[in-house]
Amino acid sequence: MTMRRPLYRLGSLGAALLTLTVLALLLDIPASFDTARTVRVAILVGLLALSSGLYFAAVRLVLRHTWPRGTVWVVLGVAVALRGLLLIQPPILSSDIFRYVWDGRVQAAGINPYRYVPADPALAALRDRAIYPRINRATYARTIYPPVAELVFAAVGRMSDSVTAMRLMMLGFEAVGVVCLLHLLSLAGLPRERVLVYAWNPLVLWSFASDGHVDAVAVGLLGLALLLRARHRDGWAGAALAGAVLVKLFPLVAVPAFIRGGRFWRLTLAGLAVIVCGYALYSSAGWHVLGFLPSYGREEGIDSGQGVWLLAGLARLLPLPREAAAVYAGGVVLIFLCVAVAILRRRPIENDAEALCRDTGLLAAVAMAAISPHYHWYFAWLALPAVVAPSRALIWLATAPILLIKEPVPGDRFFWPSLVYVPAILLLLADLRPWRAIRFRRGPQHGERPCPLRRS
Repeated sequence: MTMRRPLYRLGSLGAALLTLTVLALLLDIPASFDTARTVRVAILVGLLALSSGLYFAAVRLVLRHTWPRGTVWVVLGVAVALRGLLLIQPPILSSDIFRYVWDGRVQAAGINPYRYVPADPALAALRDRAIYPRINRATYARTIYPPVAELVFAAVGRMSDSVTAMRLMMLGFEAVGVVCLLHLLSLAGLPRERVLVYAWNPLVLWSFASDGHVDAVAVGLLGLALLLRARHRDGWAGAALAGAVLVKLFPLVAVPAFIRGGRFWRLTLAGLAVIVCGYALYSSAGWHVLGFLPSYGREEGIDSGQGVWLLAGLARLLPLPREAAAVYAGGVVLIFLCVAVAILRRRPIENDAEALCRDTGLLAAVAMAAISPHYHWYFAWLALPAVVAPSRALIWLATAPILLIKEPVPGDRFFWPSLVYVPAILLLLADLRPWRAIRFRRGPQHGERPCPLRRS
């Protein structure tokens, strides 16, 4: 009876999440930016906030109880059903996937995607009425996506020139990440039901299953990198981590967690080889191989500080000097280096799967809180390390940015985002003290047992 009651509650929470997802889809949000869309998106954010509350309750439940055998299939079944529902409708909250399809189409035609902006006359023959009109920044921006992302777009473009095919590819990479998480949980001696922390996350669901963001590829490759590193396959882990970085740059912050314990050269050389080869494949575009990336920071107000949450808040109180963004960046780098050095100084243990994910999650949370992006899907990858090493700050940052979908005041980079970043920073500071204590705890009693695999 004691086991059935938590299982019944877990099933009820899953059913409630499915119900809220159906209600969200019934909103039938139009693609055109008009009053009807604005109102319906606001309602959607409210429904997603309710879903987040249910998700937090499910996470608390799954972390606090011992589950009967087979519960993981309930968790995975609900996760698959949620993704299946979101695949019914076209992308709702972002148009990025249309650029992915376009880049795949360009490569299928034998053209380097970094060479031209979509509006260039050289690509006129590739335009259509379904994809081209919905490409953002089509008139002035070359693709911003790094080489591994472009290789994925090319693979899809050669199979099917459609949004559905691209979304399915993203979900395929996400499935790779989930499988790796299940193996990491087993390796760390933790219940596999904890995969719920990732699989039921509303931000993850809407970012990948609905909008098909390429961050799902980074999630799959990062999950693979964590598993390979935990199994002491350092060279392959470095290659997989570099692949994740060449999809989305954010996983670069996890490097200190991967190289601690003196495991540096093999991992680093393999990673650098992947990066060099990736850019070499598209080197015919010259310096344009960097795409829109050099201009992106200026457009988003990162180089000036206007797009950074803390600086945006300070600017409302007093005029900031021109050097404010540089000083802030220096302070962020210093804080990050202090955390990285503390991680690198930790004594290695044989099976460090849990510690690896914990340190990766800490580095990721510090970096994302400091960078403070205003696109909600940028945070979805944080749910990955939170499965094996959950922390309050990490789970909050992997979920609460749902609020960033709709800004009550357009262009506000401080007041509304404060609902995300103020709790995140407080939770992160609260998490740092037990994290320091964990450095002195090692052994099977903390879920870290000797790895059964031999070193390569």
